Amino acid sequence: MSKYTAYLAAALSLTMASASIMADDANKNELTVYTYDSFVSDWGMGPLIKPTFEAQCGCTLNLVGMEDAVAMLQRVKLEGASSKADLVLGLDLNLVDDAKKSGLFASHTVDTSGLEMPIQWQDDTFVPFDYGYFAFVYNTDTLPNPPKSLDELVNAGPELKIIIQDPRSSTPGLGLLLWMKSVYGDQADQAWAKLSDNILTTTKGWSEAYFSLFLAGEAPMVLSYSTSPAYHMAVEGTDQYQAAAFEEGHYLQVEVAAKLKASKNSALADEFLNFMVSEGFQKHVPLSNVMYPVNTPADMPEAYGKLVSPAQVLQLDTAEINQHRKQWVSDWLNVMTQ
Repeated sequence: MSKYTAYLAAALSLTMASASIMADDANKNELTVYTYDSFVSDWGMGPLIKPTFEAQCGCTLNLVGMEDAVAMLQRVKLEGASSKADLVLGLDLNLVDDAKKSGLFASHTVDTSGLEMPIQWQDDTFVPFDYGYFAFVYNTDTLPNPPKSLDELVNAGPELKIIIQDPRSSTPGLGLLLWMKSVYGDQADQAWAKLSDNILTTTKGWSEAYFSLFLAGEAPMVLSYSTSPAYHMAVEGTDQYQAAAFEEGHYLQVEVAAKLKASKNSALADEFLNFMVSEGFQKHVPLSNVMYPVNTPADMPEAYGKLVSPAQVLQLDTAEINQHRKQWVSDWLNVMTQ
């Protein structure tokens, strides 16, 4: 090898090493978060919290939107240790047992003892950032007398049309499945058979059901949250859309985030999880994620004082959900396709 060839080889090697170091430094300064699509939309929380966190951490926050929490969990399971995500935001209480058993998630450093929630939270892996109750939201102009119970809805007859979401791809869809199971138990399949006559359509995700169909007037009721009317009242100045209060109670949803063991930016992920329960994040929850914050901000919207309160908070054991979820979804699918 001539001295010129040796020089060029050494220079090329140095250039490649420098590029590798620069890439590593860039990766260390970027936090990738998998979340659901409504979080990263123009009207979601993502655009609001991104500049605040980036200013705090001196890093780049890369928010990757997916259809729903179920899709997120499936994605990280498929990617395993090679996932590009550092953190997953938007799984809910009904998926945490399944997520834990995947072995993909790491413990957190957040003090959750002072969080304001309807249940006591003790978990070393998942950090809650909001909560709410599944409910059927209705258009008061087209449905002035909505059902007053889940059983009244089930037995309403085919004249009342509703829009729901698929439990295989949607957390609200899964929430309704568990809501029905918690009220009807072993008779849930028979209740679903009755309710199926009312279902106009079943969408893959919440956004399509609520924005594309319900608000467009396709049906007078849609599966959503008891908090959904708060946005219409506080931002749009209308009480046209309200949540029906059901006598049996409403099923609880708690949304959580957790970092992945494979994260190359564990310290940044910890910083984000702590930021997530702080004022800078939580103040945007009520009107951007339209859920109850776990750390109530000083300027909580007045509209939240006008929302329906569940007569009873319904919740199944997370281990039981993980054990039976596939069978319950299969049973639901059999009823829906008959």
